[in-house]
Amino acid sequence: MSTVIDGIEYGPLAALAGTWSGDKGLDVAPEEDGTEENPFYESILYEAIGDVTNAGKQTLAVLRYHQIVTRKSDGQVFHNETGYWSYDAATGTVMHSLTIPRGLALLAGGQYQPGGDSVVLEVKAKAGDADWGIAQSPFMRDNAKTTAFEHRIEVNGNEMSYKETTFLEIYGRSFDHIDSNTLTKDS
Repeated sequence: MSTVIDGIEYGPLAALAGTWSGDKGLDVAPEEDGTEENPFYESILYEAIGDVTNAGKQTLAVLRYHQIVTRKSDGQVFHNETGYWSYDAATGTVMHSLTIPRGLALLAGGQYQPGGDSVVLEVKAKAGDADWGIAQSPFMRDNAKTTAFEHRIEVNGNEMSYKETTFLEIYGRSFDHIDSNTLTKDS
């Protein structure tokens, strides 16, 4: 598989470019009195938008994405996320920046380790981390604080699976909010 799109080296991010859909998702979320499990379907569009140069020294290949997640039980969208995946070929650094309309943004990062037949991307962020951090509104900080974030994606040809864990302090307890799905590439 080529990792070059429009003359730009996207490295492992090239495997993401396109439209993906899947209906095997499971959202394990906190409730005040326990845990809620929501089966879902979703679509994710990853668009190659070119490269950016930082301070004349770093060049990043960038994908913009938009993810829409719909609950199977009632057909309602319950998660709408936008962001960017960036790749620094010189250092092998992969970055995932995202925002969700709950008053939360984060920048997660990791090192890409090539090998095998699949592409695996793993990034992490932690509240207070000087490199890979989390910003949240005062309300979220005080009522549903995100303390850490981990995201693992594996792409094998036209199939992508992921597991995303958002570590929360909510309802007076710690909770690992987990989303996972397997998607296929539509285009």
